[in-house]
Amino acid sequence: MTKSWFLIVNPTAGNGNFNKLWLEIKHELKIQQIEYSFVLTNYHKHEIDLVHEAINKGYKHIISVGGDGTLHHIINGIMTQNEVESNQITVGIIPLGTGNDWIKTYNISKNIKEAILLIKKENTVYQDIGFLQLKNTSAYFNNVAGIGYDGYVVNKLNKLKRFGPVAYLLSGIAGLIFYKKTTFTIAINNQIVSTKCLMTLFGICKYSGGGMQLTNYKSPNDGLLDVSIVKNLTFLNLLFNLPKLYNGLITKHKKVNTYLSNELLITPQNIEQSIYIQADGELIGTGKVKVTLCKEAIRFVINS
Repeated sequence: MTKSWFLIVNPTAGNGNFNKLWLEIKHELKIQQIEYSFVLTNYHKHEIDLVHEAINKGYKHIISVGGDGTLHHIINGIMTQNEVESNQITVGIIPLGTGNDWIKTYNISKNIKEAILLIKKENTVYQDIGFLQLKNTSAYFNNVAGIGYDGYVVNKLNKLKRFGPVAYLLSGIAGLIFYKKTTFTIAINNQIVSTKCLMTLFGICKYSGGGMQLTNYKSPNDGLLDVSIVKNLTFLNLLFNLPKLYNGLITKHKKVNTYLSNELLITPQNIEQSIYIQADGELIGTGKVKVTLCKEAIRFVINS
């Protein structure tokens, strides 16, 4: 077993400035005398394979160098390997992505030097990890997942990321114009909720969609999902409540119901319709989904 860090580096992160940022990262790691090895990803979900290989070699300290998607795939790699218990793995973050929503919960800086100083200090917390079970696939998530409009926006976002942070706004507007609301049957806390809604969100951490607070956040390690069922909100509803999307008060809106639960089952009324499911900004699939939680599953380096 080695005590050095294993860096999984996404060279497509950094909005076109990766080479410059990577030189800065290597320089700062050397200054902080952090022992490490690294590998660059070169295909979609490559992080999962790299995590498996690293853990097989004895690494238990992994650094995600990239955005929310890079971290998401690293988490899926940790949760799907069979060498060690997932809570024996420590994950640090050097954020280079567009949204970087997960780091906002823990006040981790986008400044490379400050992010690496946190890794050096290694102040950690155990965090819950969510699990999505679909008909033909499954995935873990570490931040916020959702079905409906939320997934539709992520689908659009993938085509607009070249526009940087404004892509979230552009894809959100496109979704409000073109997304057709659907009726979901949601089994939660021994009750059945059937409603036509814009989206249903289930979160562990606080921020998503480029800094929005769409769930009534409680804790990242209480064993409960923060669930928001966003009913028939219109474009005007969201326009007039725009600040509330970012300060969390949208969860108090009369068309938003919030719950705490360790699992839920969501079934679209029209199973033939392509109702997208996203997790941490990554498209997972469509249709019916069961959501469960793995309590305190992974240890993360955070800003105390």
